[in-house]
Amino acid sequence: MLEEKKKTIKEVIIIAGVIMTVFLGIRFMLGLNVNESPFYVVSSGSMIPTLNINDVLIIQGGNFNDVKIGDIIVFKRPNIHDKIIVHRVVKISDVNGVTVLTTKGDNNPSIIPGTDYPITKDDYIGRVIFVIPKLGYITNLFPPPINYIIVAIIIMIIFINSFSKTKHKKSDNSKTIE
Repeated sequence: MLEEKKKTIKEVIIIAGVIMTVFLGIRFMLGLNVNESPFYVVSSGSMIPTLNINDVLIIQGGNFNDVKIGDIIVFKRPNIHDKIIVHRVVKISDVNGVTVLTTKGDNNPSIIPGTDYPITKDDYIGRVIFVIPKLGYITNLFPPPINYIIVAIIIMIIFINSFSKTKHKKSDNSKTIE
C-alpha cells in the first residue's frame, strides 16, 4: 500500500513537472517574457464578430516593430497598465522617434483615447496567432488556481489511462502460446 502511494506521488510530481516544462516551453517558443502568459480569454464584446466572449487566444511575443496594421494584438492599457486589452492595429505612427500604435475594437464605433492609443513597446504583450472558440467557459466556471488544477487532473487522467493501456498491451503481447 505504501509503495502504491509513493508511486502515485511520484507520478503526480512527474506530471506536474511535465506540465510546467510544457508551459514554459510554449512561452519560450512563442517569444514571450517570463511573466507573460501565452493564453488569454476574451472578456468583452469589443472584437465581435472576429473574437467572441470566452474565446481563448494564443499569442506570440516578438519584436514590437514587426507589428503591422491589421494585426490583432494583446497589450496593457497605456500608462495605467490596469487592464489587458485585445484590439486590432489601425495605425502606426512615429512620435518623436518612438513607434506608437493606435488600435480599435472591431465592434467599437470609434477609437477610445487612453485605451487604444498611444500604445508603445512597454505596453505591448503579443500578437494573436490562434483562437480556440468558447474554451474560456472553463476558466469562468472555476477561478484560478482551481481551473489549472482541473486541467492538470484531466491531463493526468489521460496520461495515466494511456500509460496503463500501453502497459496492458505489453503484458498481453508477452504471453507465449504452448
